[in-house]
Amino acid sequence: MVGAVQSAGVVVTGAGGGIGAALARRFAAEGARVVVNDLDAAKTKAVADEIGGIAVPGDASLIIEEARAALDGTVDVYCANAGVGSGGSEAAGEDVWALAWDVNVMAHVRAAHALLPDWLERGSGRFVSTVSAAGLLTMIGAAPYSVTKHGAYAFAEWLSLTYRHRGVNVHAICPQGVRTDMLAATGSAGDLVLRPTAIEPEDVADALMKGIEENRFLILPHPEVAGYYQARAADPDRWMTNMNHLQQKWETTE
Repeated sequence: MVGAVQSAGVVVTGAGGGIGAALARRFAAEGARVVVNDLDAAKTKAVADEIGGIAVPGDASLIIEEARAALDGTVDVYCANAGVGSGGSEAAGEDVWALAWDVNVMAHVRAAHALLPDWLERGSGRFVSTVSAAGLLTMIGAAPYSVTKHGAYAFAEWLSLTYRHRGVNVHAICPQGVRTDMLAATGSAGDLVLRPTAIEPEDVADALMKGIEENRFLILPHPEVAGYYQARAADPDRWMTNMNHLQQKWETTE
């Protein structure tokens, strides 16, 4: 059992399926009191009923107060997991870019804005951001997703460096492919880059619990991502050339 989450009040957004549902199940198994959030009310209720949690459906940006009330006034852990996997290039519609920014970045900002006053006053709180390896690296064929996941990672990093001395713990989860509906929607780019090493959502939950135990900021369910990240930093041009080769390979499959 992970002592830091036993009896904690936990909110998991985007928890109607995939990684979010796996996180909600794992937190409940660790003895936490879990609020399950998703836009899909039926899926929200199904997961909440399964784990003995509390269903709070709706826009993740707008449910903090309702979730806090459901947890007797205190949110100890907030998992900013809801996201959209917007594909496309710079030519993607402005509505696509706007939705990606709103869900993948600004929802995290709004949640932190609502949660931090209480956390800073009592000197404790935990913010978990489901980012993606795309936020550390990139993803071919998905400019809105890649760019906004970089933003999500940058915001999590900023939160950690700004508030860690005041008792706020931040974790950025950065998996590659995970066998979810979002992976299925990535099409041929996902088939080429992500599917061969895809893991289960439960593996992500396991990695998070280990990261919480060790109080690590960066959580890599695919350990090899650390090497890719180091290579990118050490020689950006070589890394870009290699990624461009991958782009060209993908284009020949289209």
